[in-house]
Amino acid sequence: MQEHEFFTFREYMRKDQELLSASAEDYVEMIYRLSEKNGFTRVNDLAAALNVQPPSVTKMIQKLADINLLKYEKYGVIMLESNGVVIGKALLNRHNLIERFLTLLNIKDGLLDSTEKMEHTISNEILRGIQDFIEFFDNNPQVMNNFLTFRNSKDKH
Repeated sequence: MQEHEFFTFREYMRKDQELLSASAEDYVEMIYRLSEKNGFTRVNDLAAALNVQPPSVTKMIQKLADINLLKYEKYGVIMLESNGVVIGKALLNRHNLIERFLTLLNIKDGLLDSTEKMEHTISNEILRGIQDFIEFFDNNPQVMNNFLTFRNSKDKH
């Protein structure tokens, strides 16, 4: 795709076919979250966490197992492979970074919903910019306080 051409949203999202789908990313991220304590999770726990039916979980984890992101035996535990752990951790970090950014902007309504939507469409360059933005405010709390005062004064108008 050339920089000056316009495409539909779907085409922009398809520009790198090797990436996981948004749904697959959600599964890997949640498996990582649920596995942090025990090193594994189960189909029913994953289904409950993602608000989906167990057959949907089974279908997706079979796809993820086919690309060597996890190990799964029918009616057994789900364990991320080493590259699945790396991807899961990166996905969770991306989620937390976006959520923290929106929180710094004092976004309250629909925080989780907005985070979920943004995390599947954001580029690595933008993520690095957000990381720098957050670190800047962490290292300059007075600037953050000035920003929040500014935001609060605008909300009152």
